[in-house]
Amino acid sequence: MDLNARSVLAATCAAHPWLKKQGGFIINTTSIAARNGGGNGAILYAASKGFVSTITRGHAKEFAGDDIRVNAVAPGVIATPFHDRYTSPEMLDAQRKTVPQGRVGTPEECVGAYLFLASPTLSGYVTGRILEVNGGQLMP
Repeated sequence: MDLNARSVLAATCAAHPWLKKQGGFIINTTSIAARNGGGNGAILYAASKGFVSTITRGHAKEFAGDDIRVNAVAPGVIATPFHDRYTSPEMLDAQRKTVPQGRVGTPEECVGAYLFLASPTLSGYVTGRILEVNGGQLMP
């Protein structure tokens, strides 16, 4: 909760006065787990990411008058050192099978979503959105 929820709130509160002076954007990182409850043993992770998704939408409304856009990226199953360390090959394969593209994503495949949301030219009229990057695993 400290890493995934409290840190987002603390960083946003610290940045808000500066962004309020000049405008800008905030991009949070949530997860597909915020929408599907996470895997076995990951309920607190999913709940913390649900907090991030909710606070993203709330801050988008609250900060719109300050010319601050607030959005988030929600990766699905992404090949990271976390999975290397904590996810068994069998569990990762089971997760992979739930992805229509038939594979686990890479961190590099998430970069475009962040760049899009950071660009005032490309997303200047986008706020309060959670951009899903999950190979079709979740299609809201």
